[in-house]
Amino acid sequence: MQAIQKTLTHDGYQVWSESYPSTLKDISQLATETINEALSYCRSYNSTHIHFVTHSLGGILLRYYLQDQHPKEPGYIVMLSPPNHGSEVVDHLKNNKLFQYFLGPAGQQLGTDKNSIPNTLKPVNAVIGIITGNNSFEPWFSNKIPGQDDGKVSTESAKLTEMRDYLVIKSGHTFIMNNSYAIEQIQYFLKHGKFLRAP
Repeated sequence: MQAIQKTLTHDGYQVWSESYPSTLKDISQLATETINEALSYCRSYNSTHIHFVTHSLGGILLRYYLQDQHPKEPGYIVMLSPPNHGSEVVDHLKNNKLFQYFLGPAGQQLGTDKNSIPNTLKPVNAVIGIITGNNSFEPWFSNKIPGQDDGKVSTESAKLTEMRDYLVIKSGHTFIMNNSYAIEQIQYFLKHGKFLRAP
């Protein structure tokens, strides 16, 4: 997320961007620890508005956190390639030992079945913009995903009923956060609550 951090810092935002142990803990633990740490950092600057920019699992952590927690500093949310309805990749590989090792407990919770964590979350009351990709460099995963996808998540799975705006760009899942067009759209959404559309 360094390119996004550098850009938003240049725009005048105080930016919290830290790694978290995504392969060691489940979604509940990661959401509570990570989001609280981020909020504490922002509040140390007496922030009146706190925005979130997430990638992949990060979007699910935020949605999980916002089920019961309601930060008093209203802000916008931009999700990059979120598996909001799970990923078929998890469905096919959840019993694979190597897959389990690399994705950990949280990754095992991202399936597409109705009881998976993403599919049991309620809509959140927030201004949400979603950017996802339709360009896969991982054919061994894409052939397990129906419709357009970014190599990990289908463009349909990224959607939320409560989203304010939605954008599909030519990008893969793993490096969408480095896509210059995605970063420009993040900048615009954090200012206007919507994505910039070409005339």
